[in-house]
Amino acid sequence: MQQLTVIGGGFAGLVAAVEGAEAGARVRLYEAHGTLGGRARTATGGYATNEGPHAFYKEGPHWTWLTRRGLTGPVAKVPLREAARLKVHRDGKLGFLPPAAALRLARRPAAAAPVDLDFHSWAAAQVGEREARAVANSLAVALFHHDIGSLSAAFVQERLRRVVRFPPEATFVRGGWQQVVDRLAAHARGLGVHIETGARLTELPLDDGPVVVATSLAAARSLLGDPSLTWESGRTVLVDLALRVRRGDPYAVSDLDAPGWIERFTAADKTLAPAGESLVQAQFPVAPGQGKAVGVERAERLLDLGFAGWRERVLWRRTALAAGRTGAVDRPGTTWRDRPAIDRGAGVYLAGDEVAAPGVLSEVSFNSAVEAVSLAIRATGTGRSGRWTGVDLKRA
Repeated sequence: MQQLTVIGGGFAGLVAAVEGAEAGARVRLYEAHGTLGGRARTATGGYATNEGPHAFYKEGPHWTWLTRRGLTGPVAKVPLREAARLKVHRDGKLGFLPPAAALRLARRPAAAAPVDLDFHSWAAAQVGEREARAVANSLAVALFHHDIGSLSAAFVQERLRRVVRFPPEATFVRGGWQQVVDRLAAHARGLGVHIETGARLTELPLDDGPVVVATSLAAARSLLGDPSLTWESGRTVLVDLALRVRRGDPYAVSDLDAPGWIERFTAADKTLAPAGESLVQAQFPVAPGQGKAVGVERAERLLDLGFAGWRERVLWRRTALAAGRTGAVDRPGTTWRDRPAIDRGAGVYLAGDEVAAPGVLSEVSFNSAVEAVSLAIRATGTGRSGRWTGVDLKRA
């Protein structure tokens, strides 16, 4: 059987390893860190936290793929009584009504939004300047970008339609995404995949067959020595808090005055924090040149409005700035097809959330991983046929 090497043990790398093994290849996976998961890794130590909001969108191809293999495990949904406590911040005040313009725009098919026009201009022509700005800011939960209105209208509209949907697509894995990572790793090992952690490669093992590089784009750029491997991503400040439970805390606060999102994740899954505690996670995008302090200050102002007495209830706190780790964004005139290509030639393939594959959030990592393995095995003329489960990227 053909040898396949996967570099990177995040979501994309593990999917690539499973796809390769199921197709009949001998697979070796190398992960530089001591643990698997990448951005899907869940922190431990009393609070199960990911890097910012993490949810699966059930219409995505990865959810079907995981479900067929029994890898999703128990899931959690936000109870309706909790979802009704979503608050919005607009004109400096908190309210309960999301912008009606978001619902109106979400009815428009994604194909109706032009690729070569920015979202704000397109949306403003239909719902007005003020509403278009509020709708764009409300999508901070899915885009992690400081100026969502400046992005391609087609790119933003696809995400708007997925986020503003009833019933909601978003589904949470109980215990955090690490549960899925662990099940993926166990499934891969059961298929014969050899996994090495703490193994940082400095050159490609091209003598052992095709290689799938499933790392961040920055790491791939260094490993391949290819300066062309760049694409724009968001920069967002992450604030994680454990608070003593207080009756009346909102489920989430969406900032419509500027991109920002605060969510009480224990509203859906109480196992993420000890009994009597709420796990609250916030993400506030910042512009290039702005530091972490800007996002933290915005988060604290919104917490003051939405979570009464939160400062006196803090049991644990963590802040971070995520730069280049929040997925690709497309400017007007560009689409996913313009991102760094999966096939790099000479038996090297890219996978990850900033490469040329369609999808929303983690779906890009999944689709690129499936396509990378498909291309690798087609190129070698080996493997079992009929195993590929991703989208057809040529037709998407």
